Amino acid sequence: MSRIGNKIINITNNIKIYKKKNFIYIKGKLGVLKLKLNKKIDVKLTNNKIIIINNYKNNKTYKGLHGLYRMLIYNMIKGVSVGYNIELELVGIGYKAETNKLGNILILNLGYSHSIIFHVCNKIHIKVDNIKGSNIIINLFSIDKQLLGEVASKIRSLRKPDKYKGKGIRYKNEIIKLKAGKTV
Repeated sequence: MSRIGNKIINITNNIKIYKKKNFIYIKGKLGVLKLKLNKKIDVKLTNNKIIIINNYKNNKTYKGLHGLYRMLIYNMIKGVSVGYNIELELVGIGYKAETNKLGNILILNLGYSHSIIFHVCNKIHIKVDNIKGSNIIINLFSIDKQLLGEVASKIRSLRKPDKYKGKGIRYKNEIIKLKAGKTV
């Protein structure tokens, strides 16, 4: 049995949880998220607590799903109550980022011959901090942790940090181990 899957999830008063067929809906002050459940995994809702039940305890696949669904539901509860934030940092001379007025398009100048236009879904809010004398910071905020991580990695993949100089897009406070250049 999964140790993580056995942990009980406590719910605060401002979060409402509904279960309909194979879906679980979690509603909080920031929005609503839904998750499709596996038929072999059952969710039991009690007084301000959620218990994940694995009906097939001896099957290795369902042991892993037991812990996975517990963490997915926990992340959804945290997302609708607090939300998630990822900060990306642009390191390099001439690298620029800006958003349009609606905030759903990110325009990046990353040293290529053209600007990169990155469309973002409405579930993610983007803010660009451009402080003179420091690197440009792109703030991404969402209630869906999985979607936020995917979008952040797609933005980072547009110009990964260079191994020799460290230029590119990186996560804030990410440590890049630089290689030594050619020696004469």
